Amino acid sequence: MNGVTEDEARACKSALASFNIQAEVNEQWLIDSTENFCQEKAIYQAMMRAIDIMNNKDNALQKGAIPSLLTEALAVSFDPNIGHDYFENSDERFDFYHRVEERVPFDLDFFNKITKGGLPKKTLNIALAGTGVGKSLFMCHCAAANISAGLNVLYITMEMSEEKIAERIDANLLNVDIHDLEKLSKDMYDKKMSTAKAKAHGKLIIKEYPTAAAGYNHFRSLLNELRLKRNFVPDIIYIDYLNICCSSRIKAGSNVNSYTLIKSIAEELRGLAVEFNVPVLSATQTTRSGFASSDVELTDTSESFGLPATADLMFALMTNETLEKLGQIMIKQLKNRYNDPTSNKRFVVGVDRAKMRLYDVEQSAQIDIMDSGQSDQITTNNSYSNKDKFKKLKVS
Repeated sequence: MNGVTEDEARACKSALASFNIQAEVNEQWLIDSTENFCQEKAIYQAMMRAIDIMNNKDNALQKGAIPSLLTEALAVSFDPNIGHDYFENSDERFDFYHRVEERVPFDLDFFNKITKGGLPKKTLNIALAGTGVGKSLFMCHCAAANISAGLNVLYITMEMSEEKIAERIDANLLNVDIHDLEKLSKDMYDKKMSTAKAKAHGKLIIKEYPTAAAGYNHFRSLLNELRLKRNFVPDIIYIDYLNICCSSRIKAGSNVNSYTLIKSIAEELRGLAVEFNVPVLSATQTTRSGFASSDVELTDTSESFGLPATADLMFALMTNETLEKLGQIMIKQLKNRYNDPTSNKRFVVGVDRAKMRLYDVEQSAQIDIMDSGQSDQITTNNSYSNKDKFKKLKVS
């Protein structure tokens, strides 16, 4: 090298070799970005050649060739898969049958039973409940359980502020009544937070959007920014809640019915789950008649039946005075693509509303539940029938 002695060159090589650079490489982002670049360049070149043809500067092709030029440019893709050949791809299909699907587990036994171990990726899952029953409580508890299990969680709120959601998760993780949080001293709060941080190895990001002002495109941009700026990739996304999102395909204020709007939002959120390879868990309200119903059904979904048509898992959260006194919430399966929805169709979980926490109850608490798929666990030698028992627990 000119102007550099051999000793200096060796010193430089030694210094470079001593650097311990372990940058995480996102290969999928690199492939997607390169593919997008090639697609844009192919379209640009096709357009420029089309202009030359129109201006008679390219005599090799006629004007009729312009559509085919654009079609070829739009077809640029790095994906070699153009379909599943039934016989040729039988080995891949066999591997698929025996592949253990990656799931995000619950910390509640019966939810793991009905989902065969948790929520699969690329799915949309919906909790249906009336006002005040516990939709946000359920999602906050699950988010707290996820980060305790070492998972990264993105919680998008359209209803409550970021601080209110964090307050609920504080109550859960710090094991403090939500009304007592403001009474904690700074030292005590920091001590409890340090203990919780040592136990919870996952990361939680809470992002607030104005009601009905954000949808698929906003969430997609947020996920890309979190990946680039914070190196944060969520394992699960919570959206609180679906009905107050906006649709990226339907303009605000357009004259469209609620069925079309909510179905569009549900399809976009499921598309978000597929694109980013995560499960999405959200919630929806019951109708007015469903709020007063003793047994919530799919038809009690508010605004659009297109939502349950799109969801992979849908379950109702129900309560009444009897269940409140017992400290329980009843769960009813409404739709389930992961397992037989008639097995464990209804079950109860314990609830500690002060600490925003759910928990498994003793098996004996399930014996009063009818249509649960647990007929071997239901006792019939009593002074009244199981049907009468369930009537006592029916929600109102």
